[in-house]
Amino acid sequence: MATIYYDDDANLEHLAGKTIAVIGYGSQGHAHALNAKESGLDVVVGLRRGSSSWTEAEAQGLRVVEVADAAREGDLVMVLLPDEVQGAIYREQIAPGLEAGNALLFAHGFNVHFHQVQAPADVDVFMVAPKGPGHLVRRTYLEGGGVPCLLAVHQDPSGTATQRGLAYAKAIGGTRGGVLVTTFEEETETDLFGEQAVLCGGVTALMEAGFETLVEAGYQPEIAYFECVHEMKLIVDLIYEGGFEKMRHSISNTAEYGDYVTGPRMVTDETREEMRAILRDIQTGSFAREFLLEHQVGQPRLRSQRRATSESLVADVGAKLRKMMPFIAQGKKA
Repeated sequence: MATIYYDDDANLEHLAGKTIAVIGYGSQGHAHALNAKESGLDVVVGLRRGSSSWTEAEAQGLRVVEVADAAREGDLVMVLLPDEVQGAIYREQIAPGLEAGNALLFAHGFNVHFHQVQAPADVDVFMVAPKGPGHLVRRTYLEGGGVPCLLAVHQDPSGTATQRGLAYAKAIGGTRGGVLVTTFEEETETDLFGEQAVLCGGVTALMEAGFETLVEAGYQPEIAYFECVHEMKLIVDLIYEGGFEKMRHSISNTAEYGDYVTGPRMVTDETREEMRAILRDIQTGSFAREFLLEHQVGQPRLRSQRRATSESLVADVGAKLRKMMPFIAQGKKA
């Protein structure tokens, strides 16, 4: 069973008198910086000069400097940048500012696990990874709650990495929800696998294939979209709230019976073997090398796939149907 820490296990005194440098101000960055500041910590945000987020962060009461300056100021440096740029920015702008006794923090283990970031031996390296998007981290903090976090320690020359990690998790609200202990290896490999085989790659491919199957059989695209794409949220929300049990309790007996008898026809032994192959590509670093190379050559595959998605029938039908449902946009703003 996982080791889980809560609010009473963490003490902000471990960060007293320390400066927290948050590098990046995107989804996670804004939530970490604002939550930590409102928890009473000294926070500085590091951004590229001219970044569109610079004035936004300042308008929210945060002190903003360039990345290299933030890294020099920070006793703890939280790197919240896209995976594909972390390695270069670390080597060029962050590493020169690190000193013995500092801590280097991450919310995802990709660059440490795949050796794109190699910290000095006298610097703590640990991860505090909220299991939710930044807007949720921020909102739940303001509501008095917190998104559960993962904590992993990679280097601990100070002997206090766990205590500092828990303190940081407390500052952003994570200990209110609970902090599970893991490793950089486990977090990175399971996160990539979940995204590729299930949450993003698997789910979207399944929905699109279902949509296309119905359209090819002569059914209206709008009906196919509702049945194979739109209603996915209803099912996922039920699972989110109460697991498979609540979902199956909430749907019709017809749907539940179809779930049991048809699910195994979709996820076959061949599918499971392909999942194992996907996991091996992640574990060996093959996927990481491919992804980093994609960035180095200008992201041609990403650009091509984004264009193909935007021009697809499922995207066109979805856009048309969403105009019939203004409540979706209203819920998005809320």
